[in-house]
Amino acid sequence: MTNTSWTLLHRSMSSTTMYSPEQIAAAVDLAALKPEHTKEATLFTCHEALEYRCASVCVKPCYVAVAANELEGTGVHVGTVINFPHGNSVPDVAALEAYMAIGEGATELDMVINIGAVLSGQWSPVFDGIAAVVNMGHEWGALVKVILETCYLPPKAIRLACRVCSELGVDYVKTSTGYGPCGATPGAVRVMRASCGKCEIKASGGITTYDDAELYLAMGCTRLGSSKIKELLP
Repeated sequence: MTNTSWTLLHRSMSSTTMYSPEQIAAAVDLAALKPEHTKEATLFTCHEALEYRCASVCVKPCYVAVAANELEGTGVHVGTVINFPHGNSVPDVAALEAYMAIGEGATELDMVINIGAVLSGQWSPVFDGIAAVVNMGHEWGALVKVILETCYLPPKAIRLACRVCSELGVDYVKTSTGYGPCGATPGAVRVMRASCGKCEIKASGGITTYDDAELYLAMGCTRLGSSKIKELLP
């Protein structure tokens, strides 16, 4: 089914799949990950996430402590990125990133898969990298989300990556970093849903409108990544 077909199907079902602004906001991981994001911009994102009651903020590792201090006791979780944005770190380095982020106050870790290894069919480093972060995260009570960067992967590779994530006990599989040539697509999410076992799904990248958010929630995603919360709400 094409992306256009998915959109038309969603619109035809809109009378039974509407989500309230509160439901949409509660699914959003509000991101502040751009190179130009400052400490002040990170704090602004924290305040937005608190105002709209988002699920979490996802901030640069250098600002985890800032966000954790600002959001302590509010119920809005603090996440950060690991192996970001290209998935190039070796497993021990990724695990160290995770350890340090948790020590600074992160309770959610969004790690990028080793994209090159996936495309080369070299699954051992992929497995080891994910396992290193999952083991570290789960030892300290943090959720782990694995970013597949689906724009680079054919459906077969998406399926295999999802199965690896499921086998390793990953909490979420996620579509995109937002830095690839395209973000989430209905086609990629459909493949992920069919392959990810017990993992939940996070759609991220290019989600900028209420219709976008509603579509991916209707497809079964339970988290949405976006840097623009106001634009997602009607």
